[in-house]
Amino acid sequence: MANNSKLPQAIFLMGPTASGKTGVAVELAQVMPVEIISVDSALVFRGMDIGTAKPDVATLARAPHHLVDIRDPTEAYSAAAFRHDALHLMQAITERDRIPLLVGGTMLYFKALREGLSLLPQADAALRAELDAEIAQHGIKHMHAKLAEVDAETATRLKTTDRQRIQRALEIFRLSGQPMSKLLLQKENSALPFRILPIALIPSDRAKLHQRIAARFSFMLDRGLVKELRTLRQHYQLHPNLPSMRCVGYRQAWQYLEGEINEVQLLVSGIAATRQLAKRQLTWLRSMPDNIEIDCLATDLLQQVSAFIAD
Repeated sequence: MANNSKLPQAIFLMGPTASGKTGVAVELAQVMPVEIISVDSALVFRGMDIGTAKPDVATLARAPHHLVDIRDPTEAYSAAAFRHDALHLMQAITERDRIPLLVGGTMLYFKALREGLSLLPQADAALRAELDAEIAQHGIKHMHAKLAEVDAETATRLKTTDRQRIQRALEIFRLSGQPMSKLLLQKENSALPFRILPIALIPSDRAKLHQRIAARFSFMLDRGLVKELRTLRQHYQLHPNLPSMRCVGYRQAWQYLEGEINEVQLLVSGIAATRQLAKRQLTWLRSMPDNIEIDCLATDLLQQVSAFIAD
Protein backbone atom coordinates (compact mmCIF):
# COMPACT_ATOMS: atom_id res chain seq x y z
CA MET A 1 0.00 0.00 0.00
CA ALA A 2 1.29 3.44 -0.89
CA ASN A 3 1.82 5.74 2.11
CA ASN A 4 2.98 8.88 0.32
CA SER A 5 0.85 11.72 1.67
CA LYS A 6 1.04 13.52 -1.68
CA LEU A 7 -0.83 10.73 -3.44
CA PRO A 8 -4.60 11.07 -3.97
CA GLN A 9 -6.80 9.15 -1.59
CA ALA A 10 -9.12 6.24 -2.24
CA ILE A 11 -11.42 4.39 0.14
CA PHE A 12 -11.83 0.61 0.18
CA LEU A 13 -15.09 -0.51 1.81
CA MET A 14 -14.84 -4.28 2.08
CA GLY A 15 -16.86 -6.97 3.79
CA PRO A 16 -18.57 -10.33 3.44
CA THR A 17 -21.88 -10.76 1.71
CA ALA A 18 -24.84 -9.35 3.69
CA SER A 19 -22.60 -7.06 5.76
CA GLY A 20 -24.36 -3.90 4.59
CA LYS A 21 -21.64 -2.48 2.33
CA THR A 22 -23.94 -1.15 -0.37
CA GLY A 23 -26.25 0.63 2.06
CA VAL A 24 -23.34 2.38 3.74
CA ALA A 25 -21.78 3.35 0.42
CA VAL A 26 -25.01 4.81 -0.92
CA GLU A 27 -25.44 6.96 2.18
CA LEU A 28 -21.81 8.11 2.09
CA ALA A 29 -22.32 9.21 -1.51
CA GLN A 30 -25.07 11.57 -0.34
CA VAL A 31 -22.81 13.51 2.05
CA MET A 32 -19.25 13.09 0.78
CA PRO A 33 -17.49 13.90 -2.52
CA VAL A 34 -17.11 10.24 -3.48
CA GLU A 35 -17.90 8.13 -6.54
CA ILE A 36 -18.63 4.44 -6.09
CA ILE A 37 -16.73 1.76 -7.98
CA SER A 38 -18.24 -1.70 -7.58
CA VAL A 39 -15.75 -4.42 -6.65
CA ASP A 40 -18.04 -7.38 -7.32
CA SER A 41 -17.48 -10.11 -9.88
CA ALA A 42 -21.24 -10.79 -10.15
CA LEU A 43 -22.60 -7.25 -10.44
CA VAL A 44 -20.76 -6.84 -13.75
CA PHE A 45 -23.33 -9.07 -15.48
CA ARG A 46 -26.41 -7.60 -17.15
CA GLY A 47 -29.76 -9.13 -16.25
CA MET A 48 -28.46 -10.76 -13.10
CA ASP A 49 -30.17 -8.49 -10.61
CA ILE A 50 -31.99 -10.53 -7.98
CA GLY A 51 -29.36 -13.16 -7.25
CA THR A 52 -26.57 -10.61 -7.00
CA ALA A 53 -28.53 -8.20 -4.75
CA LYS A 54 -27.79 -5.55 -7.34
CA PRO A 55 -28.87 -2.04 -6.27
CA ASP A 56 -32.19 -1.16 -7.88
CA VAL A 57 -32.75 1.61 -10.39
CA ALA A 58 -33.76 4.14 -7.75
CA THR A 59 -30.67 3.43 -5.66
CA LEU A 60 -28.37 3.67 -8.66
CA ALA A 61 -29.98 6.99 -9.53
CA ARG A 62 -29.18 8.29 -6.04
CA ALA A 63 -25.67 6.86 -6.03
CA PRO A 64 -24.35 5.76 -9.44
CA HIS A 65 -22.02 2.73 -9.39
CA HIS A 66 -19.22 2.22 -11.87
CA LEU A 67 -18.54 -1.34 -13.19
CA VAL A 68 -22.14 -2.54 -12.88
CA ASP A 69 -23.91 -4.10 -15.90
CA ILE A 70 -20.83 -4.02 -18.15
CA ARG A 71 -20.84 -7.64 -19.41
CA ASP A 72 -23.42 -10.06 -20.81
CA PRO A 73 -23.68 -13.26 -18.77
CA THR A 74 -22.10 -15.17 -21.66
CA GLU A 75 -18.89 -13.16 -21.25
CA ALA A 76 -16.02 -13.31 -18.79
CA TYR A 77 -14.53 -10.60 -16.59
CA SER A 78 -11.15 -11.14 -15.00
CA ALA A 79 -9.14 -9.63 -12.15
CA ALA A 80 -6.83 -8.18 -14.79
CA ALA A 81 -9.75 -6.51 -16.57
CA PHE A 82 -11.02 -5.17 -13.27
CA ARG A 83 -7.63 -3.73 -12.35
CA HIS A 84 -7.35 -1.99 -15.72
CA ASP A 85 -10.87 -0.56 -15.52
CA ALA A 86 -10.64 0.44 -11.86
CA LEU A 87 -7.32 2.28 -12.27
CA HIS A 88 -8.73 4.23 -15.22
CA LEU A 89 -11.86 5.16 -13.24
CA MET A 90 -9.92 6.09 -10.10
CA GLN A 91 -7.76 8.47 -12.09
CA ALA A 92 -10.79 10.06 -13.78
CA ILE A 93 -12.64 10.44 -10.45
CA THR A 94 -9.59 12.09 -8.89
CA GLU A 95 -9.36 14.51 -11.80
CA ARG A 96 -12.94 15.51 -11.01
CA ASP A 97 -11.75 16.41 -7.48
CA ARG A 98 -13.69 13.52 -6.01
CA ILE A 99 -12.62 10.43 -4.07
CA PRO A 100 -12.91 6.88 -5.41
CA LEU A 101 -14.97 4.70 -3.06
CA LEU A 102 -14.39 1.06 -3.96
CA VAL A 103 -17.11 -1.14 -2.50
CA GLY A 104 -17.57 -4.88 -2.67
CA GLY A 105 -16.71 -8.36 -1.55
CA THR A 106 -14.61 -9.79 -4.38
CA MET A 107 -11.37 -9.90 -2.44
CA LEU A 108 -9.32 -11.13 -5.39
CA TYR A 109 -10.14 -7.86 -7.18
CA PHE A 110 -9.02 -5.78 -4.18
CA LYS A 111 -5.82 -7.83 -3.97
CA ALA A 112 -5.13 -7.44 -7.70
CA LEU A 113 -5.63 -3.69 -7.46
CA ARG A 114 -3.33 -3.23 -4.47
CA GLU A 115 -0.61 -5.74 -5.25
CA GLY A 116 -0.62 -6.09 -9.01
CA LEU A 117 -1.06 -9.35 -10.89
CA SER A 118 1.16 -12.33 -11.40
CA LEU A 119 2.49 -12.64 -14.93
CA LEU A 120 0.47 -15.66 -16.03
CA PRO A 121 -0.09 -16.35 -19.73
CA GLN A 122 -3.56 -15.84 -21.20
CA ALA A 123 -5.77 -18.84 -21.88
CA ASP A 124 -5.11 -20.67 -25.14
CA ALA A 125 -8.17 -22.23 -26.78
CA ALA A 126 -6.23 -24.83 -28.79
CA LEU A 127 -4.27 -26.00 -25.78
CA ARG A 128 -7.46 -26.08 -23.68
CA ALA A 129 -9.03 -28.40 -26.25
CA GLU A 130 -5.92 -30.58 -26.21
CA LEU A 131 -6.05 -30.83 -22.42
CA ASP A 132 -9.80 -31.57 -22.52
CA ALA A 133 -9.04 -34.54 -24.78
CA GLU A 134 -6.30 -35.78 -22.45
CA ILE A 135 -8.59 -35.51 -19.43
CA ALA A 136 -11.34 -37.39 -21.25
CA GLN A 137 -8.89 -40.15 -22.19
CA HIS A 138 -6.88 -40.53 -18.98
CA GLY A 139 -8.99 -38.97 -16.22
CA ILE A 140 -8.36 -35.97 -14.02
CA LYS A 141 -6.40 -37.88 -11.36
CA HIS A 142 -3.87 -38.94 -13.99
CA MET A 143 -3.53 -35.31 -15.06
CA HIS A 144 -3.04 -34.28 -11.43
CA ALA A 145 -0.13 -36.75 -11.27
CA LYS A 146 1.36 -35.23 -14.43
CA LEU A 147 1.05 -31.78 -12.85
CA ALA A 148 2.91 -33.05 -9.77
CA GLU A 149 5.85 -33.97 -12.01
CA VAL A 150 6.32 -30.38 -13.22
CA ASP A 151 4.80 -28.29 -10.41
CA ALA A 152 4.72 -30.24 -7.16
CA GLU A 153 3.85 -27.14 -5.11
CA THR A 154 0.68 -26.41 -7.06
CA ALA A 155 -0.30 -30.09 -7.27
CA THR A 156 -0.03 -30.43 -3.48
CA ARG A 157 -2.32 -27.43 -3.04
CA LEU A 158 -5.02 -28.74 -5.40
CA LYS A 159 -7.50 -31.55 -4.88
CA THR A 160 -7.05 -34.43 -7.30
CA THR A 161 -10.61 -33.82 -8.55
CA ASP A 162 -10.26 -30.06 -9.18
CA ARG A 163 -10.44 -30.26 -12.96
CA GLN A 164 -10.58 -26.53 -13.68
CA ARG A 165 -7.49 -25.59 -11.65
CA ILE A 166 -5.47 -28.65 -12.64
CA GLN A 167 -6.14 -27.91 -16.30
CA ARG A 168 -5.19 -24.25 -15.87
CA ALA A 169 -1.94 -25.13 -14.07
CA LEU A 170 -0.95 -27.55 -16.83
CA GLU A 171 -1.89 -25.00 -19.46
CA ILE A 172 0.34 -22.38 -17.80
CA PHE A 173 3.28 -24.78 -17.65
CA ARG A 174 2.95 -25.82 -21.29
CA LEU A 175 2.58 -22.22 -22.47
CA SER A 176 5.39 -20.72 -20.40
CA GLY A 177 7.69 -23.61 -19.63
CA GLN A 178 7.56 -22.55 -15.97
CA PRO A 179 5.47 -23.85 -13.06
CA MET A 180 2.53 -21.70 -12.02
CA SER A 181 3.83 -21.61 -8.43
CA LYS A 182 6.96 -19.81 -9.66
CA LEU A 183 5.10 -17.37 -11.91
CA LEU A 184 2.73 -16.41 -9.08
CA LEU A 185 5.69 -14.95 -7.21
CA GLN A 186 6.47 -12.59 -10.08
CA LYS A 187 4.18 -9.55 -9.83
CA GLU A 188 3.92 -6.81 -12.39
CA ASN A 189 5.82 -3.79 -11.15
CA SER A 190 2.96 -1.34 -10.88
CA ALA A 191 2.39 0.24 -7.48
CA LEU A 192 -1.08 1.60 -6.81
CA PRO A 193 -0.73 5.41 -7.06
CA PHE A 194 -3.21 6.14 -4.25
CA ARG A 195 -3.30 6.39 -0.48
CA ILE A 196 -5.76 3.72 0.61
CA LEU A 197 -8.11 3.90 3.57
CA PRO A 198 -9.07 0.21 3.94
CA ILE A 199 -12.26 -0.34 5.96
CA ALA A 200 -13.41 -3.90 6.63
CA LEU A 201 -16.94 -4.61 7.86
CA ILE A 202 -16.51 -7.62 10.14
CA PRO A 203 -19.40 -9.18 12.12
CA SER A 204 -18.94 -9.40 15.88
CA ASP A 205 -21.32 -12.36 15.88
CA ARG A 206 -20.98 -14.82 12.99
CA ALA A 207 -24.35 -16.41 13.82
CA LYS A 208 -26.14 -13.12 13.26
CA LEU A 209 -24.46 -12.73 9.86
CA HIS A 210 -25.68 -16.24 9.03
CA GLN A 211 -29.22 -15.17 9.95
CA ARG A 212 -28.93 -12.23 7.58
CA ILE A 213 -27.65 -14.51 4.83
CA ALA A 214 -30.54 -16.93 5.27
CA ALA A 215 -33.11 -14.14 5.25
CA ARG A 216 -31.55 -12.54 2.18
CA PHE A 217 -31.44 -15.73 0.13
CA SER A 218 -35.05 -16.50 1.06
CA PHE A 219 -35.97 -13.00 -0.08
CA MET A 220 -34.16 -13.55 -3.39
CA LEU A 221 -36.23 -16.67 -4.01
CA ASP A 222 -39.42 -14.81 -3.12
CA ARG A 223 -38.49 -12.00 -5.51
CA GLY A 224 -38.11 -14.46 -8.38
CA LEU A 225 -34.51 -15.67 -8.66
CA VAL A 226 -35.57 -18.84 -10.47
CA LYS A 227 -37.76 -16.89 -12.89
CA GLU A 228 -34.89 -14.48 -13.52
CA LEU A 229 -32.56 -17.34 -14.42
CA ARG A 230 -35.20 -18.94 -16.64
CA THR A 231 -35.52 -15.65 -18.55
CA LEU A 232 -31.74 -15.36 -18.89
CA ARG A 233 -31.57 -18.88 -20.33
CA GLN A 234 -34.16 -17.88 -22.92
CA HIS A 235 -32.21 -14.79 -24.00
CA TYR A 236 -28.63 -16.05 -23.87
CA GLN A 237 -26.74 -19.20 -24.84
CA LEU A 238 -25.84 -20.14 -21.29
CA HIS A 239 -24.25 -23.24 -19.79
CA PRO A 240 -23.45 -24.08 -16.16
CA ASN A 241 -19.69 -23.67 -16.50
CA LEU A 242 -19.83 -19.97 -17.43
CA PRO A 243 -18.40 -17.64 -14.74
CA SER A 244 -21.80 -15.95 -14.47
CA MET A 245 -23.61 -19.23 -13.86
CA ARG A 246 -21.08 -20.33 -11.24
CA CYS A 247 -22.11 -17.38 -9.07
CA VAL A 248 -23.64 -18.36 -5.75
CA GLY A 249 -27.41 -18.59 -6.08
CA TYR A 250 -27.42 -18.98 -9.85
CA ARG A 251 -25.53 -22.26 -9.63
CA GLN A 252 -28.18 -23.66 -7.27
CA ALA A 253 -31.07 -22.20 -9.28
CA TRP A 254 -29.63 -23.86 -12.40
CA GLN A 255 -29.63 -27.23 -10.61
CA TYR A 256 -33.25 -26.63 -9.64
CA LEU A 257 -34.30 -25.84 -13.21
CA GLU A 258 -32.52 -29.00 -14.40
CA GLY A 259 -34.48 -31.07 -11.87
CA GLU A 260 -31.34 -32.02 -9.93
CA ILE A 261 -32.63 -30.57 -6.65
CA ASN A 262 -36.06 -29.69 -5.29
CA GLU A 263 -37.34 -26.41 -3.87
CA VAL A 264 -36.30 -27.17 -0.29
CA GLN A 265 -32.82 -28.25 -1.42
CA LEU A 266 -32.53 -25.05 -3.46
CA LEU A 267 -33.12 -22.96 -0.34
CA VAL A 268 -30.81 -25.03 1.88
CA SER A 269 -27.96 -25.32 -0.63
CA GLY A 270 -28.20 -21.64 -1.59
CA ILE A 271 -27.90 -20.53 2.01
CA ALA A 272 -25.05 -22.96 2.65
CA ALA A 273 -23.13 -21.78 -0.42
CA THR A 274 -23.59 -18.15 0.58
CA ARG A 275 -22.31 -18.90 4.07
CA GLN A 276 -19.24 -20.56 2.57
CA LEU A 277 -18.68 -17.49 0.40
CA ALA A 278 -18.86 -15.25 3.47
CA LYS A 279 -16.39 -17.50 5.28
CA ARG A 280 -13.89 -17.19 2.42
CA GLN A 281 -14.35 -13.43 2.29
CA LEU A 282 -13.71 -13.12 6.04
CA THR A 283 -10.58 -15.26 5.73
CA TRP A 284 -9.26 -12.85 3.07
CA LEU A 285 -10.09 -9.85 5.24
CA ARG A 286 -8.45 -11.32 8.33
CA SER A 287 -5.24 -11.80 6.35
CA MET A 288 -4.99 -8.06 5.60
CA PRO A 289 -3.10 -6.56 8.56
CA ASP A 290 -3.75 -2.85 7.99
CA ASN A 291 -7.55 -2.91 7.69
CA ILE A 292 -9.69 -0.73 9.94
CA GLU A 293 -12.25 -3.21 11.26
CA ILE A 294 -15.77 -2.06 12.08
CA ASP A 295 -18.57 -4.28 13.35
CA CYS A 296 -21.07 -4.57 10.49
CA LEU A 297 -23.77 -5.43 13.04
CA ALA A 298 -23.37 -2.13 14.92
CA THR A 299 -26.50 0.00 15.04
CA ASP A 300 -24.38 3.08 14.28
CA LEU A 301 -22.42 1.46 11.44
CA LEU A 302 -22.82 4.41 9.07
CA GLN A 303 -21.73 6.89 11.72
CA GLN A 304 -18.65 4.84 12.57
CA VAL A 305 -17.57 4.53 8.93
CA SER A 306 -18.21 8.22 8.33
CA ALA A 307 -16.11 9.15 11.37
CA PHE A 308 -13.12 7.08 10.22
CA ILE A 309 -13.25 8.62 6.76
CA ALA A 310 -13.58 12.14 8.15
CA ASP A 311 -10.58 11.59 10.43
